[in-house]
Amino acid sequence: MESSAESKGLLDVDLGDFKTLEQFIIEQEDRFPHSTGAFSRLLRDISLAAKIVNRDMRRAGLIDIYGDTGETNVQGEVQKKMDALAHREFVLALRRGGECCLIGSEEHAEAIPLSTSSAGDGKYIVLLDPLDGSSNIDVNVSVGTIFSIYRLPDGYDKEKPEPDAALQPGTQQVAAGYVVYGSSTMLVYTTGSGVDGFTLDPSIGEFLLSHPQIQTPNRGGIFSVNSGYYHAFDEGLRAYLDWLQEYDPETNRPVKTRYIGSFVSDFHRNLLKGGIYMYPATKSSPEGKLRLMYEANPMAFIVEQAGGRATDGQQRVMEKVPHKLHQRTPLFIGSPDMVQRAEAFLHGDDERVASVSD
Repeated sequence: MESSAESKGLLDVDLGDFKTLEQFIIEQEDRFPHSTGAFSRLLRDISLAAKIVNRDMRRAGLIDIYGDTGETNVQGEVQKKMDALAHREFVLALRRGGECCLIGSEEHAEAIPLSTSSAGDGKYIVLLDPLDGSSNIDVNVSVGTIFSIYRLPDGYDKEKPEPDAALQPGTQQVAAGYVVYGSSTMLVYTTGSGVDGFTLDPSIGEFLLSHPQIQTPNRGGIFSVNSGYYHAFDEGLRAYLDWLQEYDPETNRPVKTRYIGSFVSDFHRNLLKGGIYMYPATKSSPEGKLRLMYEANPMAFIVEQAGGRATDGQQRVMEKVPHKLHQRTPLFIGSPDMVQRAEAFLHGDDERVASVSD
């Protein structure tokens, strides 16, 4: 057993070795001579809201924010108290910052136009799932926040932007990220130049760069899917799941099943360790269940920047042209070799299946 001195030594880390999120953002801003700083301030606003949500998550059982509000959101789901709280905190932070002119939230039926302050640029659109996996809150399972940032297209008034300004394909994202509230709280994001992860140090209230330039493995040993719907999946997907679970030591099978039920948590684990997350179409949900704008597009941007792949089974997710804010999509996302093989099985392409390296 370790002595208290030894244990203390393991925790006695020199924080000077770490770069704060704010320092990192400023350094990135300096790479662009004509930057106004608006985008950097927007990211700081998002990180501030995440800290507030994290604080409330840590004491949820003590201040009566477990359970339902009694309201139903636009998705037809019973809204949790923490859903409503997280939505409010992100909207307040973005409204105060003045850099965002339009918010789309999973918890709100319509896009929310903001009156931009004279100090802010107000040229950005933020789409977010304030609290992904909220059905798991009451049982103390990791949950998260997902966000996606776009520029306001030309031709729209930033003072009164039309809601359809938010209907842009994922290829137009200027940044995307997520926050996972788990054993530690991490903020992971990309601006199109790789993926960086920051861990919140609660003792100083700062996100510190802990996972620079994340790269996901080409192949992993994990698959994540709600197998309870196995008989509702199409034939190609069932064949892929069967293949994953066959015994073949030469190809490192069977592959392990890991499914938490919080998309952020499942995605985060697979991003770091390698794996595939699948939420396919079913007979009862032919368009899938995940939201294209709030969940699939931002995670697709992140995984591609980390060397991974994201598809709806037919096409690259980020190339899908949205026609409504709360649009749903099937999703296959993760290590590139695993997603390619899933696509091959879905298309019933035996030659393609065989061509994917093991």
